[in-house]
Amino acid sequence: FPEMLSNPELVLVQGSLKVVLKQNVTLCCRPGSGPAPVRYTLFKHREQVSSVNSSLLAPVLFNLTISSASDVGTYKCKVEYNTSSDGKYSNSLAFTLTEPISKPVLSSPTSQAKKGQNVTLSCFSENGSLPITYTFFKGNQTISSQKMMKREAAVIFLFVNSFADSGTYKCKASNSFPNCTKYSKSFNFTLAEERSYSQPLIISLGLILLLLVIGLALAIPLFIIPSYKASE
Repeated sequence: FPEMLSNPELVLVQGSLKVVLKQNVTLCCRPGSGPAPVRYTLFKHREQVSSVNSSLLAPVLFNLTISSASDVGTYKCKVEYNTSSDGKYSNSLAFTLTEPISKPVLSSPTSQAKKGQNVTLSCFSENGSLPITYTFFKGNQTISSQKMMKREAAVIFLFVNSFADSGTYKCKASNSFPNCTKYSKSFNFTLAEERSYSQPLIISLGLILLLLVIGLALAIPLFIIPSYKASE
């Protein structure tokens, strides 16, 4: 009879394939054609999770609790006759763990920029399931949004052209974890004031003039006093 048994179907009847810790899910293994009795076995990868003997060719439910990251992965069910080592496997269902995102950090190599300078801003969340979407703001205005498939920082490049480009920047991070969006602390850019080219010149001329005055003050006694004595 084993060759008369067709492949079963594994379906999710409670919960979702994107799970959080301590979530309960229910899988249903629906048998194909073939006479009873049948053994139903649930596997995670190649490891047996649970097994049920049934005298009827009817769907069997498997209740699971996602207690840790080791509980996620690919599941299959197998149906077989009690007297046979052969059996038929179902399709696969893969669970992925959704982790809440951590507060992102917004940083830059410099907090002061000169006019005409290019500066970078990076936003990074250390924890949280991928992918992560990072959004950059200047004030309340969105300036960039990036979806990162790897655990790496999102980076934007800013060209500082005027005082309007300085100010307060923020970023936010979000992923598929429900109702979880985190914002970074504010980061402030200031525009460095450019010194006028005339200022160093004025300072230099002032120093030269001061040296001339000091020189004259020292030279007067050397020339005037000997002349005065000679006239006597």
